[in-house]
Amino acid sequence: MIYLDNNATTRPSSAARDAMLSAIDELWHNPSSMHRPGQAVRRRVELARASVARLINASPKEIVFCSCGTCSIHTAIGGVFAARDDVAAPNLITTPIEHSAIKAISNKLEKQRGVETKLVPLTPGGVIDLDALEKLIDDNTVLVSIQWANNETGVIQPIEQIGRLCKERGVLLHVDGVQWVGKMPTNVGTGSEEPTGPAHDDAAGAWIDMLSFSAHKFHGPKGVGGLWIRRGTRIAPVSPGSQEQGRRGGTENVPGILGMAAAAEECLEFLDDPAQRPEAARRRDRFERAILDRVPGSHINGPSDPALRVWNTTNIAFPRLEAEIVLLMLSERGVCASAGSACSSGSLEPSPVLLAMGVDPASAHGSVRFSICRETTAEELDQAIEAVVGCVQQLSGTISG
Repeated sequence: MIYLDNNATTRPSSAARDAMLSAIDELWHNPSSMHRPGQAVRRRVELARASVARLINASPKEIVFCSCGTCSIHTAIGGVFAARDDVAAPNLITTPIEHSAIKAISNKLEKQRGVETKLVPLTPGGVIDLDALEKLIDDNTVLVSIQWANNETGVIQPIEQIGRLCKERGVLLHVDGVQWVGKMPTNVGTGSEEPTGPAHDDAAGAWIDMLSFSAHKFHGPKGVGGLWIRRGTRIAPVSPGSQEQGRRGGTENVPGILGMAAAAEECLEFLDDPAQRPEAARRRDRFERAILDRVPGSHINGPSDPALRVWNTTNIAFPRLEAEIVLLMLSERGVCASAGSACSSGSLEPSPVLLAMGVDPASAHGSVRFSICRETTAEELDQAIEAVVGCVQQLSGTISG
């Protein structure tokens, strides 16, 4: 199978797998135990925390291990509002194209706390309107939560400009970096050593207060994620306990944590190689250009400039077709893709993200997301091009007939 659904999950690397097996076979003791084996596990967990922190140039003490990206998002947003009972009519500012985890926590906060959710309008292509964001922020705004790279279209938000604006207004910024961290340079600027390589060649991170990410999006295991919290950020634990410096309770998922750390170290090697990311982006660009050239009427959902989308993602609309049928035919031809977020799969309705971006329903119904990874080869993409073109031409001929 040619796997082009890496935004849903990536294949765990061999290093991540080996680290997890080591934890299961040898480091199975509870890291909170005082005996020698337990403390040996504790040491490995803290070394893993340092590895994960290096991926974003953070202090290890600022990293909170969570169970996934959704857990990280809920821990961040829920924790900030739990700590701000001094605001009588609090509001949360986000966008209509966020991951479903944002909608879930905002609905919960509205019911429990009366928190108002304000949605920032989008410009064509799915980038937020910065002027509109500035107007939405008021004295009751507790938090702005924005996705760095969209999981369906790959559109990149201007996090540095958003962060500067939030700092000017004294508002916290949480960033959903689940589709960013491990794929793109990230530098929150609180690490003990000044980084010198391309892996940290990024200025936007300095303006973020909290960053969510997940191991299984960068060749680590499922069931473990991270939340970076800038020192001094006002946040209360939504799941109290003694673990994670009291910021999130529960016995640590040691195999997941060690697997995540191994994957993080490999991501640093990938990001520090100046040739790898541009080459992967060229493979994605060639793939989408070939399909657009050979399928009349098809078009990209999102900015037409590939540089405004994260390098691994393309979302292509095939108007008048049904994405579910395209995906089934592709699967039979050995190609895995998606119609949108894995957390929203199973619905026959068009993607709410695409509709919020202004994509017409006919195109949204027939839109397919293809997401590559650093392991995807040019040969695989050449085969996938033929499969996509063949499926679409066959379906289009059925409609025309």
